[in-house]
Amino acid sequence: MINLALRFAPLSPADEVAIEKLDERAFGPGRFARTAYRLREGVPPDLSLSFVARVGTLLVGANRMTPILVGASPALLLGPLTVEPAFRSQGVGEALMKKSLDAARAAGHSLALLVGDEEYYARVGFKRAPRGKVIMPGPVDPDRLLYCELREGAFENISGKMRRV
Repeated sequence: MINLALRFAPLSPADEVAIEKLDERAFGPGRFARTAYRLREGVPPDLSLSFVARVGTLLVGANRMTPILVGASPALLLGPLTVEPAFRSQGVGEALMKKSLDAARAAGHSLALLVGDEEYYARVGFKRAPRGKVIMPGPVDPDRLLYCELREGAFENISGKMRRV
């Protein structure tokens, strides 16, 4: 039997084509119309905070962290978090998020936000943002706007519209 160990590595520009194909399979062409995608448009992810997961040479998961602003305050937008369907429910997504959040903490970042399912993302410390405190530019279900403090109290004084840096 062959042992196919899961390896994690920082995302590199060479990974972009494989990640794009993975995102296309997972989210389809409608992903570009989503508010979070539009917010990231034209802003490269921070490669030191973004990771990929591989089994051998096969890319099976990816997570990006993109710098944004909330009002005048810097923050990070986590996502898209994508895992190959055959590898879902095996901890790949959670491990990718933990790597990104740990790297962001170590680099001195204070806050990460995302749009997603609170039940899933709460496992790594995300909470629902109070309605009206943070506003995304475009349609988004406010119950899916989540935040994670990377430094205690970081969300306290945050308010305003999310925008590109």
